[in-house]
Amino acid sequence: MAERKPIESWLTDMDGVLIHEGIPIPGADEFLKRLKESGKPFLVLTNNSIYTPRDLHARLTRMGLHVPVENIWTSALATAQFLDDQRPGGTAYVIGEAGLTTALHDIGYVLTDTEPDFVILGETRTYSFEAMTKAVRLINNGARFIATNPDETGPSAEGALPATGAVAALITAATGKKPYFVGKPNPLMMRAGLNAIGAHSETSAMIGDRMDTDVLAGLEAGMRTFLVMTGVTRPDEVDRYPYRPSEAVDSIADLIDLV
Repeated sequence: MAERKPIESWLTDMDGVLIHEGIPIPGADEFLKRLKESGKPFLVLTNNSIYTPRDLHARLTRMGLHVPVENIWTSALATAQFLDDQRPGGTAYVIGEAGLTTALHDIGYVLTDTEPDFVILGETRTYSFEAMTKAVRLINNGARFIATNPDETGPSAEGALPATGAVAALITAATGKKPYFVGKPNPLMMRAGLNAIGAHSETSAMIGDRMDTDVLAGLEAGMRTFLVMTGVTRPDEVDRYPYRPSEAVDSIADLIDLV
């Protein structure tokens, strides 16, 4: 088997890798410092489309983690880029928050509920029956169905919350139309992120806490993959999958010396 090339750029998930329930994971700050000192290109990724990169930058800064805005890549940004490539200057009916609507405005999309080209479903904490009903009717009338990510649940201090994937399933059941998911594990999000920092998959690594999104996306994008045990996937679950990470470690702290 050919020997792996040295890692020249890094992509890392945010929740479960750098932070957990609003608290930095030990080693995250040192890992980010080492990245910035090395000068190697890097991105912090999230499937959550609620926040803009500026919002996330401020949120991380309050936790003591300093990530420049340009080093944050979200499923909302990936979705906007995908739509700009597919149908520039289009129209969309959007269920989501500022992270998604801002990204779409920035590429020149018009947000409307009158014969839109697309129905775009993102993350929000206020999914409404009225909005979902409108989405169903627009899709039935010919709008194409896009979702920012397939995550069925999201974390909260009180427990799991229904997320984009769960709401997408509801709309699919009502329309018979499945959405195109842009975010992880779609390697499109990873490749777009790599392009954004001028990196190549053969010399890049992906760090994540989920086998079914982070590791799968990194694998399919041709990257080296590291699974940390500080998030969703537990050690006894790894062997249940038909694929494996390049390496599994306890936490981000174990990867500092690789930068």
